[in-house]
Amino acid sequence: MDRAPAGSLHAAAVLPAGGSGERLGGSIPKQFCTVLGRPLICHTLESFERVTWIKDIVVVVASENLDLMKTIVNKYGHKRITVVVGGETRHRSIFNGLKVFLDGQSLGSVIQKPEVVIIHDAVRPFVEEDILLQVAISARQYGAAGAVRPLVSTVIASSPEGCLDHSLERAKYRASEMPQAFLFDIIYQAYLKCTEYDLDFGTECLHLALEYSNTKAKLLEGPPDLWKVTYKRDLYAAESMIKERLSQHLCIITNINEEAIEVGFQLHENLKHHISHVKAISLSMYKTVQDLQNIFHGECYNFICINVKESDLEETCKLVDLLKNGKVTTSYPLVVISIHLTVPNCCSSDTQTLTGIRQLAKEAKKSNILVYGLLITYSKDASRLQESVCEGSSIITALIKVRNPALLGQIMTV
Repeated sequence: MDRAPAGSLHAAAVLPAGGSGERLGGSIPKQFCTVLGRPLICHTLESFERVTWIKDIVVVVASENLDLMKTIVNKYGHKRITVVVGGETRHRSIFNGLKVFLDGQSLGSVIQKPEVVIIHDAVRPFVEEDILLQVAISARQYGAAGAVRPLVSTVIASSPEGCLDHSLERAKYRASEMPQAFLFDIIYQAYLKCTEYDLDFGTECLHLALEYSNTKAKLLEGPPDLWKVTYKRDLYAAESMIKERLSQHLCIITNINEEAIEVGFQLHENLKHHISHVKAISLSMYKTVQDLQNIFHGECYNFICINVKESDLEETCKLVDLLKNGKVTTSYPLVVISIHLTVPNCCSSDTQTLTGIRQLAKEAKKSNILVYGLLITYSKDASRLQESVCEGSSIITALIKVRNPALLGQIMTV
């Protein structure tokens, strides 16, 4: 989705990314840990880069990670990013991020003071435009706004002796989440007025707006995916969620051959029960990557190319070249499954196919394209063909959802 808020709104974002990741364990701060082949922070940045009405994105990092963050920005082609050094605490880091808009110059590019600034943790990668839009519009109306979620557990207070003192009525309280948004002048003035104690020990931006700018924030019920990566197990959960999202769209490409069309149709009928959006198209329907993306009205990361001959890789090679030249492979790994039809009881060797797939997969991996091979037995007997297609659909679903690089260039047979 890409829609601008009502009226003309100049918005920007500040992403504090200075955490040390002590609770995660290990020596690498969690925002730089690898998730699906890329640093976690890359996934958060892409969520903001997809929102075109957010003009500037300021990332605040610890001084020792400044060069690393700049390298990540350049390596993965992130846009509209300004990297600045943070402070010793969360509030001091956010304050440094806000100051950049008044300094007017950073990394050689001028960034303007926004009307609304969105603050969001760099380790919350699953933020969608809908909630960003809601908090931005509410901040413009109320001065401040933030996402909240229902409490999962009851909050209790203990006595000095370590015994239960009292508990809070859970229904009356909410967990404060991100994103939060503010009229820039309100939050900036709050930081100017707050105490050193606030800067050193505070964590809640909405409280600063209330305490020092007399601004009551509008609270908005946020989606469940706003959670923060804190522990090592969260990294595995994040990778699983990203894979699940990547597996939602699948494009099946066939030529005009009767067998290919029949197998493509049956694959479509089987796979639509496992994958949210499956479309089958002919080779004549696309000439560019944009043509493929337009079919889905968005991004697709999974493709099946059906080749009629067992040893034929021509159409798969064309698709891989198209994806490489279209430069859509920088965000996430694409999956291309090259399907080859073989006849029952065929004794011909698949050595040629295997060699070709392996070579293609090796070259495609350099462009972040994962190529797999699948032999499907084609039979005039409808029940036998259906059985082969069902088995093939199970393999295809697993390849798309798991995206295992260890199987690249392998040919599976059904």
